[in-house]
Amino acid sequence: MYTIDRNGGLDPDTEFELVYRNLTTFEFPWDMNQALSFALFRTYAVPSIGRLLDDTGEFTGRVQKRYDDTGLLLEVPLLEGFSSPNGRAAIRRINQMHHNYDISNDDMLYVLATFVVVPKRWIDDFGWRRMTHEEVLASVRYYRTLGKHMAITEIPDTYEQFARLMDEYEAKHFAYDAGARRVADSTMRLMQTFYPKPLAPAIDIFSRSVMDEPLLAAFHYRRPGRIARAASVAGLRARARVVAALPSRRKPRLVRDMPRIRSYPNGFDIEKLGTFAPGCPVHHTAEKPVASAG
Repeated sequence: MYTIDRNGGLDPDTEFELVYRNLTTFEFPWDMNQALSFALFRTYAVPSIGRLLDDTGEFTGRVQKRYDDTGLLLEVPLLEGFSSPNGRAAIRRINQMHHNYDISNDDMLYVLATFVVVPKRWIDDFGWRRMTHEEVLASVRYYRTLGKHMAITEIPDTYEQFARLMDEYEAKHFAYDAGARRVADSTMRLMQTFYPKPLAPAIDIFSRSVMDEPLLAAFHYRRPGRIARAASVAGLRARARVVAALPSRRKPRLVRDMPRIRSYPNGFDIEKLGTFAPGCPVHHTAEKPVASAG
């Protein structure tokens, strides 16, 4: 096995963008994609978030595009940096969408916390190795910076504070909401389309098997049996052992190149991603499509 130590020696305080980019595109691309997908899924279980997403109709009527737009907009600053022209454009587009709705700082802060906490917990449980202290610190720095660009206030300073915020917010706010359940069901159906059709029932069981009890309860989802849970965990850990034995990835794995991103086969224009207020024209620029999405 040939191993490349990409993050060794990098300063998580000053080079956090590079450290986190390496984590996401080289070290744990599949794990990060799964973890961040489940992080967003958790946010639906907070009724004020899930109900709003249902009201927009985006996650039920155009769930594939909404999934694609979210991943692509978050990936642009990851790859090009927060201060790059495209990075600024992507964050501006995110902020424009959020400003169309009355979203509390508390809800925004909770979503930010899930991006920090859920990936670390997933990788601790199912990754081919654990994140180093420096990588966790870089993750915190990365999302603190993203949060500041989104005008979120009272952002925690440490991973431990993020984790406590997320756990306490969920304990206080997780609850059943019919609209949120519709959003969750729509997302689950989308996830099943990423695999051959005969596997759809297995994907449903697997997805519920890696959810914790409070999340299942919030959606009124049927609890998987012990065998299903054990098999799902065993499968993920077997995958981790295989990945650990493979040579280091030489080429970055990008969201925009994944076959599950289907909305932009000929590339995408940052300014046209996401949702727009009714009657709000798309702001056109001379910017060319960023990259192929398929």
